[in-house]
Amino acid sequence: MTPFYETIRSLDGSRIKTDPQNATTGQVKALMGSISSGDIPTPGDIAILTSPAAAEVLEPMAQLAQAITARRFGKTIQMYAPLYISNHCSNSCVYCGFNVHNKINRRTSGREEILSEARLLRNKHISQLLLVSGECPSQVGVEMLEGIAGDLKGMFPSLSIEIYPLDTPDYQRLYGAGIDGLAIYQETYDQNIYSTVHPAGPKRDYQYRLGAPERGAAAGFRQIGLGSLLGLNDWRVESYYLAHHAAYLMKHHWKSQVSISFPRLRPAAGGYSPEFPISDRELVQMICAFRLMLPDAGLVLSTREPAHLRDSLIGLGITRMSAGSKTAPGGYLDKLDNNLGGQGQAAEGQFNVFDDRPVEAVAQSIRNKGYDTVWKDWDQGFEEQP
Repeated sequence: MTPFYETIRSLDGSRIKTDPQNATTGQVKALMGSISSGDIPTPGDIAILTSPAAAEVLEPMAQLAQAITARRFGKTIQMYAPLYISNHCSNSCVYCGFNVHNKINRRTSGREEILSEARLLRNKHISQLLLVSGECPSQVGVEMLEGIAGDLKGMFPSLSIEIYPLDTPDYQRLYGAGIDGLAIYQETYDQNIYSTVHPAGPKRDYQYRLGAPERGAAAGFRQIGLGSLLGLNDWRVESYYLAHHAAYLMKHHWKSQVSISFPRLRPAAGGYSPEFPISDRELVQMICAFRLMLPDAGLVLSTREPAHLRDSLIGLGITRMSAGSKTAPGGYLDKLDNNLGGQGQAAEGQFNVFDDRPVEAVAQSIRNKGYDTVWKDWDQGFEEQP
């Protein structure tokens, strides 16, 4: 099996930027017609769906995305929440609040504290939990994650991780401990930009991070989450690579379900300003394009986006949303005053949350749109051998 890095190298770089600009409205309408008839587009067709020409017919494109989503997923939105374990990090990502050089209050939650936060989330009906940590194995290692999974797997039907990349054997250990999902974003698929925004630290290894979804799928994870950090590069270019990455995993690791996230850069410690900001309208186009491109993939929207935009995107491709999120370790505990860290100091978050509504308020907004909230769609017992 050819690693996905070889697939990237085989793509025609000169066309990745020009194909969207050269697409015509006629091509967009013809492609939408074939998709409406049941045809599955090729990964290269994402250039047409994200083109300026497609932006001119965004309303019918959104209507088609809505119809496909309803047909494949029904009128449902899955709910999840992140639980941050540590904001210690050894990387120098210029855009991230956890950057090792940022003078922020650092802390790593203890097992009992994590369990207390988890109970609070479970009491709010959250059944799908995402464990998040900066890249600092000395603070949050595989053994610690195994223990946390053991503490939580009886409480949450689905546990996922968003941490630093690992080798396949370590992913297998975590899968065996009860973790069934992996979210790991390449941030940007452009190697030159990647090197610029990751000047130091283990995350600087582009190829190792790129191969993490393959290693996770090989380890057995049921869910693999991909994404680009929108604002680091031209969103149309990132969409092209992201579509190919998703198609590659679906072909070679078909037992794993692929999902796509759309995180936009948000203010964080360090004050990084995105060089390639993406507008709300462009974000909507990207989401609709990926729904047309990947009819069976989960599409995820986090609390990085404001409430009014998240509400308006219910049904237009999005199938999974976070709610009530805190982006600092210890953030859910009242005794820590939401984001309070050790020694009476606030443990600072990875980025600013733009939708700060509590879980039930988000769920009510979903119901007001005529959709059902899905708190649980999986049970680890499904994988037990008879």
